[in-house]
Amino acid sequence: MATDALPASIGEAWRLAATRIDRLDARLLLEHVAGCTHATLIASPERPLAAAAAAQLAALVERRAGGEPLAYLVGSAGFYGLVFQVSPAVLIPRPETELLVELALKQVAELPANVAAPRLLDLGTGSGAIAVSLAAHLPQAEVSAVERSPAALAISRGNAMRNGVSVSFHQGDWFAPLAGERFDIVVANPPYVAAGDPHLLQNGLPFEPQEALSDGGDGLACLRAIVAAAPQHLVAGGSLLLEHGYDQAAAVRVLLKEAGFVEVASHRDLAGIERVSGGHWPGKSLR
Repeated sequence: MATDALPASIGEAWRLAATRIDRLDARLLLEHVAGCTHATLIASPERPLAAAAAAQLAALVERRAGGEPLAYLVGSAGFYGLVFQVSPAVLIPRPETELLVELALKQVAELPANVAAPRLLDLGTGSGAIAVSLAAHLPQAEVSAVERSPAALAISRGNAMRNGVSVSFHQGDWFAPLAGERFDIVVANPPYVAAGDPHLLQNGLPFEPQEALSDGGDGLACLRAIVAAAPQHLVAGGSLLLEHGYDQAAAVRVLLKEAGFVEVASHRDLAGIERVSGGHWPGKSLR
């Protein structure tokens, strides 16, 4: 899609873009730059496309053809029915991570009746997708989130505002900013890809923040740290839920059991992969 032969209409622009990249990606990029809908594109393909928009589309198509994720090009991604701003400062929310939200909501539903305002914590919140989704579905809850990266924290705070929810954000490593605080449910989607894993070079991952993908070691370092510190931040009977890699469920269950967690189990995502493992801290809630 050369910039010296810019298309004059949205229909022509879509056809040209689709010769370079996936047809759906081409349509979404066109809708992004032209401010049109799919219905408009189908019903009025002859609608004029401004030269500036055509040039912008050409540049975005070139970047998409080079492997850059679509979400970064349009600046947003959907997750659990909401829309989140994203940039290369944060990971793009994945559909499989929605399992973590679903399990946390289920745990809240099973809390004792006297827990009127459950306390939830999301560690390494990134874009804020998990924390904001929980807050949106649990208006009665107190949701907190921790993130080390200032750039990511700015995005997560903005996403909470855009989606009209209240989340208490903290900057720091894991539980460090929350000394003395305890929660009913702690969730985390930490870096769990092992250094050197070939997946880091595939499917657009080279464009995403590597420190949010890999711990630089065996992929379990962050999971170990969270499991070790969690007992000091959970109420009796509280739950810890951790997303992990496709081949790490057994190792995470061992970590949880060795730390003293009970009712330890792993849960499968829609692809049938054990994606989230968790357990309860012993005891009966006195809240």
